[in-house]
Amino acid sequence: MTRFHVGIRCARTICLCSTIVSLLFVVTLTAQAPNTGAKSGIVRQLSEVRFPAGEGPDCLQFFLENGDMKTGPSTAIMKAKPNCVVPPHYHSAEEQLIIVKGNVSTGMEGMQDSVLGPGGFAMMPSKQPHWFTCSGKEECLIFASARSGAARRRLNPLL
Repeated sequence: MTRFHVGIRCARTICLCSTIVSLLFVVTLTAQAPNTGAKSGIVRQLSEVRFPAGEGPDCLQFFLENGDMKTGPSTAIMKAKPNCVVPPHYHSAEEQLIIVKGNVSTGMEGMQDSVLGPGGFAMMPSKQPHWFTCSGKEECLIFASARSGAARRRLNPLL
């Protein structure tokens, strides 16, 4: 009878030990598995940005810093010539603007237009018609970020 209890205890101990070893093996493999979906970081000086010709008004240049405006979160920088007018439009995502340089007169449906200088911030909700003008005598520099797909929609098909 004592041998039987000792045998059961040994079997339990062996089972417990092999379970612990198996778990440690799985944890080790998981910790060492390469993360194929990891993105690398981005570090860029403003002087390195090359603004391509855009699809908007000729007076506006647009550079996508990160992401994809049509499918997910994104950050872009825009450069507008003085008196550049971006007509009413909206995006499928919430858009946020931070003014870096110049004065920007911005407005959105249901709100009074405001002039924002460097450090100024505006948030336009998803599908909220909005517009802006680079007012003043110097070019405007604006960071724009979107929280999800932000395909641009013009309100007037003739624009």
